[in-house]
Amino acid sequence: MSKVTEVVEALAAPIFQELDMELVDIEYVKEGKNWFLRVYIDKDTGVDIEDCGLVSERLSEKLDEMDPIPHNYFLEVSSPGAERPLKKEKDFEKAIGKNVFIKTYEPIDGEKSFEGTLLEFTGNHLIVEIKIKTRKKSIEIPYEKVANARLAVIFS
Repeated sequence: MSKVTEVVEALAAPIFQELDMELVDIEYVKEGKNWFLRVYIDKDTGVDIEDCGLVSERLSEKLDEMDPIPHNYFLEVSSPGAERPLKKEKDFEKAIGKNVFIKTYEPIDGEKSFEGTLLEFTGNHLIVEIKIKTRKKSIEIPYEKVANARLAVIFS
């Protein structure tokens, strides 16, 4: 995590606690000539445009006050969406029983990407039930081999 995202996370923590929201992720990226500070938020009942506006306003005030970023940037506050990334252990715990998409750093059973139902998460490994044609198979994935993971929307 970059220094900017660490500072922003520290500045934002009291805001999220006060508003009973969760900080899902922070990205600080350059796209073309512009810098973007993207803050992804969530709460149990889901977030709406008013929640994003409130967090943006409060966080913007803190950032203006502390001025941790030396150049111009765009602040964007949004929901992580239906295909929310799974970054922290508690994200995986909340995703048990849900459909997930997982990419690994190295192949497991000859594959590096898996989509299926997350059956179990122990902190050391995940068990994902995948469908292969008409049968189901459980795959054990070591947690340290997960490159990225997200919830996956199923279209029927």
